[in-house]
Amino acid sequence: MTRGPAGARVSGRPALVAGADAAVVAGQLGRAPHAMSAVAARCPFGFPAVVEDLPYDAAGRPFPTLYYCTCPTLVAAVSRLESGGGVARWTARLAADPVLARSAADAAADTAVRRTDLVRAHELAAMDGGASLATGVGGVSDLLTVKCLHAHVAHALARPGYVLGEAMLAEVVDPWCDDRRCAAYPLDDGAEADGAGGAPPRRADGSP
Repeated sequence: MTRGPAGARVSGRPALVAGADAAVVAGQLGRAPHAMSAVAARCPFGFPAVVEDLPYDAAGRPFPTLYYCTCPTLVAAVSRLESGGGVARWTARLAADPVLARSAADAAADTAVRRTDLVRAHELAAMDGGASLATGVGGVSDLLTVKCLHAHVAHALARPGYVLGEAMLAEVVDPWCDDRRCAAYPLDDGAEADGAGGAPPRRADGSP
């Protein structure tokens, strides 16, 4: 999985996303981001587009969305799909299509394993006793329910081969900007963002 150029390491725990990538994500969101274990996918200009979040915050509160869209253009494009009835439509398709249902179940299992690995690696406390670790994409308990298209699109970009999410992504119109607008976000200590040099698009596995 693609990780940022700089990370914040606490004792022997794995590094978190920090430096230029963290600064760009903060600019994209307009707030300080949740603790991020990795940049899971990048836009065609090389800026963070999807991040992998830790499943609990420092206080042990659950954060069930493992893969989170940060690119403002991508978020807006998926929101347009949602506003057109996308959530209800995809819930109906999921319930009616065994292939999509299997894809959602496989993604939930994969997500549960990854969340558990992150809890162990980062020594996270769990206020809910670990109950949220077994939920599906976006934190759903019913795997035949679509709660948020953004979570499924993010999962598809982070984990290529996720059939349900990739089908949703195929319906997204104009998911990327054409003007490198994330280059305008301020960076930490003058660091250069990974995408500032026009890096080619990368997915979670680092492939172009």
